[in-house]
Amino acid sequence: QLQASGGGLVQAGGSLRLACVALRSIFISAYATGWYRQAPGKERELVAYISTSGRTTYADFVKGRFTISRDNPKKTVYLDMNSLEPEDTAVYFCAADSSGTGSYNVNDYDYWGQGTQVAVSS
Repeated sequence: QLQASGGGLVQAGGSLRLACVALRSIFISAYATGWYRQAPGKERELVAYISTSGRTTYADFVKGRFTISRDNPKKTVYLDMNSLEPEDTAVYFCAADSSGTGSYNVNDYDYWGQGTQVAVSS
């Protein structure tokens, strides 16, 4: 139902833009959308989420570096990542929450994308 893309290999200090596109019957404007990441051997953790009203929330470790935004006509939510660090290396997932508010809790999300790999070299 969701398709994440935009990952790749980048040097430390570089930038990437991830995109999460809603497929088929999901109207992204009716869902809060979150970006999570999971590094090898670690639990999935919240990066940022955006509510249907546009309110944004960020994990402390990305504040000032990452920006989440949405383009409802394109059914797409973006994650702009700047000043990337090797510690940002992970698979990044997007998820949609039908409550519209967004959440830190992975169990509150109804749909998940397949993930896109981000690798940051030092």
